[in-house]
Amino acid sequence: MSRFHFFILVLIVSISGFSQGMLLPVISVIFEQEGHSAALNGLHATGLYIGVLIASPFMEAPLRKLGFKPLIIIGGVMVAASLFSFVFIKSYLTWFFLRLLIGIGDHMLHFSTQTWVTTLSSEQNRGRNISLYGLSFGLGFAAGPFLTPLVEISPSLPFIISGAFSLLAWMFVFCLGNDFPEKSAVSDTRADSSLKRFSHAFLLGWVAFLPTFGYGFLETALNGNFPVYALRSGISVEGVSIILPAFAIGSIVFQYPLGIMSDTFGRRNVLLVILAIGASCFFAAGLSESVLFLAICFFVAGMAVGSTFSLGISFMADLLPKHLLPAGNLMCGITFSIGSIFGPVAGGWYMQRFENGNLFYLITSVMAVIWIGVLFGKSKNLKGIVEQSNAEFHRT
Repeated sequence: MSRFHFFILVLIVSISGFSQGMLLPVISVIFEQEGHSAALNGLHATGLYIGVLIASPFMEAPLRKLGFKPLIIIGGVMVAASLFSFVFIKSYLTWFFLRLLIGIGDHMLHFSTQTWVTTLSSEQNRGRNISLYGLSFGLGFAAGPFLTPLVEISPSLPFIISGAFSLLAWMFVFCLGNDFPEKSAVSDTRADSSLKRFSHAFLLGWVAFLPTFGYGFLETALNGNFPVYALRSGISVEGVSIILPAFAIGSIVFQYPLGIMSDTFGRRNVLLVILAIGASCFFAAGLSESVLFLAICFFVAGMAVGSTFSLGISFMADLLPKHLLPAGNLMCGITFSIGSIFGPVAGGWYMQRFENGNLFYLITSVMAVIWIGVLFGKSKNLKGIVEQSNAEFHRT
C-alpha cells in the first residue's frame, strides 16, 4: 500500500469520525431542548449502531464480489445523502431511520478500510498502522463536537457542514484503483462455513473484542448521554463543547505512542494499564462538576482508553490466522456496535432510574469489568481451533 493510498483511506475514516462526533451531541442537545426524556434520547442514539449490526452479516460476500473501492463508494453516498436529509426532514422516527442508514454506510467504509489495512500490515508494524488508522478517526471525532454550538444559530447548520465534508472526502476514493481481499480470506461463502469462521474467530479472539465493546460503550455514553447529564448538572452547551473534545484530543495525543508500545510490550499488557488509568479518571470525574476539572479528566482518560478500539483490532489480528481476519474485523464491528447500543440505553436508563445518579460511576463500573475480563480471559482450546480452522481452509 502506497502512502498516497493509505492517506486517502485515513482521510475517509477521519471524515466518518467527524460525522459521528457531530451527530451524537448535536441530536442529544436538540432533543433535550425539545423536552425529550433522557431514556428516549439514549434510545434514539442506538440507531446508528443498530444499522451496523444489521449490515454486519452481509458485508463479507459483497467485499469478495465487488472489492474494496465499490463498497467504500456506496457507503460514502449513503452517509452524505443521509446527513443532508436531516436538514429537510425533521421527526423523531425519521431521524432514527437516517441514523440507521448512516450506521450501514459507515460500516461499509470501516469494514473495507479496516480489512484492507490489517491484511496488508505485518505483525511488526501492525500496531503502528492501526494506531494511525485510529488516530485519523479520533481526529475527526474530536472535531465533530465543535459544531454543537452551531445549533444555537441553526439546527440544520451542523448537518450541512458535515454532509459537505463527507461528500468532499468521498470524491477522493475515485483516485484509487479497486482491490480484492485474498481468496483465502473469503474462499467459501456458504452459510455453514461463514458461521464456522465467525465462531472460530470469536473463540480465538473474544478477549480482544472486549476493548472494542468498551470503546463503543464509551463513545456513545460520553457523546450521547453526557450532554444531557451535563445540562441537567448546570453545565452550559459551551462547556460541553469544551469537555467532549478533550477526550478525543487526549486519544489523538497518545494513539500513535500506544500503538508503538503495543508492538514492543504486547497488546494485552498495554490494554491492562490503560483500562486501569481510564477507570480511575472517570471515577475522579464524578467528584466534581467544574468544567476545567472535567476537561482534564476527559483528556487523561482519552490518552488512555481512547485507543482501546485500535488496540483491540491489533490484538485480534495477533490472535487470529490470516484467513479469519475478515470475520475478526466484522466481529470487532459487531462488538463495537453492541457496546454502542448498550452505552446510551444503559446511560439513559441510569439517569432516569436514579435521579441523582452519577453517570461517571456507571462508566467506571463498565471499564472495571472489561479490565477483569482482559486480565483473566483466555482463548478456549486455542491450538485445536487453529488446527481445525486451517484444515477446513485447506480443504476449500
